Amino acid sequence: MGKVDFVIITGLSGAGKTQAMKVLEDLQFFCIDNLPPALLPRLVELHVQSQSARQYAIAIDIRVREYFSDLRRSLEWLERSGHSYKIIFLDCSDAVLVKRYSETRRLHPLTKSEGGTQSIFQSIAEERRLLADAREMADVVIDTSELRPMDLRVRINEIFAGAPLHESVFVDLFSFGYKYGAPIDADIVFDVRFIPNPFYVDELRSLTGQDAAVAEYVLQWPATQEFLEKFVDLICELLPNYAREGKGRLTVAIGCTGGQHRSVAIANELANRLEARRIKVRARHRELGWSVS
Repeated sequence: MGKVDFVIITGLSGAGKTQAMKVLEDLQFFCIDNLPPALLPRLVELHVQSQSARQYAIAIDIRVREYFSDLRRSLEWLERSGHSYKIIFLDCSDAVLVKRYSETRRLHPLTKSEGGTQSIFQSIAEERRLLADAREMADVVIDTSELRPMDLRVRINEIFAGAPLHESVFVDLFSFGYKYGAPIDADIVFDVRFIPNPFYVDELRSLTGQDAAVAEYVLQWPATQEFLEKFVDLICELLPNYAREGKGRLTVAIGCTGGQHRSVAIANELANRLEARRIKVRARHRELGWSVS
């Protein structure tokens, strides 16, 4: 599916709209939950005024019951305005919905609106009737009855990113110095103090791994090159597994003694090699206080 300005997420309560919105948020959509359809033109006006290139994901469901009839009229207006949109409808079997509500011990929105007089089955049947037009208008219908949250993530990612899920995982690389304390926020920590230290080379001591002379010194060793090749291969092999478990960001810390030379140069080189493999990555340097995209 090509790039669109607005994505409308709708469907049955309990079918996974919250999970779908989380995925779209990870894909850099600006997400708005439970927007009354009548306010859609106002949102478009704000979008135009800001001259933003951002995409919007809007969850519209039966919680806005009294306004839901405005959906078709609002979408027709959106189409006339020249903005592209897609509707994703999340469906689910009655039996699975009942099970989900039982497990979460939450009331169905229509059960609450009727003062608790309807059974869960009656509420689901009523919701299906009210959402019939929305389902008919949908560009994509996803049945989540047999889907885990991660399966839904994969499906949404394939639709809007047009790529395998692991290609959406962001790798956050950062260098640090052990003398200032090991990081507690990293998923993977690797010690590169096995590489000869530029600190002991007089002309390199005052420089950092950002400088070409230091980077050349650090990268010249066979052990460095072997490490880089194997570590990049390892990260690329692990990313699909992390993605399947719902991880949108992998934080990798590279440490040396002071966080000035070896770890900085290695983090930058790893970022370059991962980027060459079409992996979203950023290098930052804790002890230098800044980052490089």
